Amino acid sequence: MGKPMANYAAARRAGDFVFASGVVAVDPARKAIVQSYDELPPEAVKALQTLGYATGQMSVDIYEAPAVAQSWFVLERIRQIAAEHGAAMHDVIKLVQYFRDLRHYPFYNRVRGLFYPGEPPVSTVVEVARFMPGDSALIEVEATIYIPKAPGSKA
Repeated sequence: MGKPMANYAAARRAGDFVFASGVVAVDPARKAIVQSYDELPPEAVKALQTLGYATGQMSVDIYEAPAVAQSWFVLERIRQIAAEHGAAMHDVIKLVQYFRDLRHYPFYNRVRGLFYPGEPPVSTVVEVARFMPGDSALIEVEATIYIPKAPGSKA
């Protein structure tokens, strides 16, 4: 889905753990921060509609869309990073979530439920002043993924 925008690793494995750098909702093809439901795949919009988002009402969607769309985009990228290392979202055991405004947390929390229908991971929430890509980036999430060695492996 995309590479980091600067000179750092998107993720690095250390023993049974993969540490994912903070993920921001930047569409790599456009090099722009996701702001609307139109920038998400149709299956994402459909899932968000089950939560009452992506209503098609401009007066509602214009206010919710940036935080909701970025939440889905960031969590989907973390799911992809986990998959690239042979893991799934249930293996993502810790999330550190950074918000420009903590009022966006309820939107994010509901979207996170799509990725964690059962037990959510250990979680830390922090409010910050700004993010590197620009003021339109509302959410950044870093992840710790647990990937146990296969039985009998020496790695």
